Amino acid sequence: MYAIIKDRGKQYKVRTGERHFIDLKADAQIGETLEFNDVLVCSSEDGDTTFGTVANKNTKVIAEVEGVKKGVKSMTIKFRRRKESMTRRGHREKYTQIKIKEILLG
Repeated sequence: MYAIIKDRGKQYKVRTGERHFIDLKADAQIGETLEFNDVLVCSSEDGDTTFGTVANKNTKVIAEVEGVKKGVKSMTIKFRRRKESMTRRGHREKYTQIKIKEILLG
């Protein structure tokens, strides 16, 4: 049994018991329950698959927030030859780690 959910422009394929990193939800506290109502694809245990938000309008995915994690640091270096000039910039994305508790079919 799996579902594909949409959260703020990104899609995630989730199963019960899996852990996922989603974009940072600043207002989410550790132990809080999140509910995802925008389910695009849902597959039941007997193999029936439904597609589209209209077909899955009563389907929900319930997850629990486990914490905030930092992603891999990416560095950008601009090097200008013969100018004695170099620019370094770094960026590190923050993610919210969630654990999928259950998928409720509607």
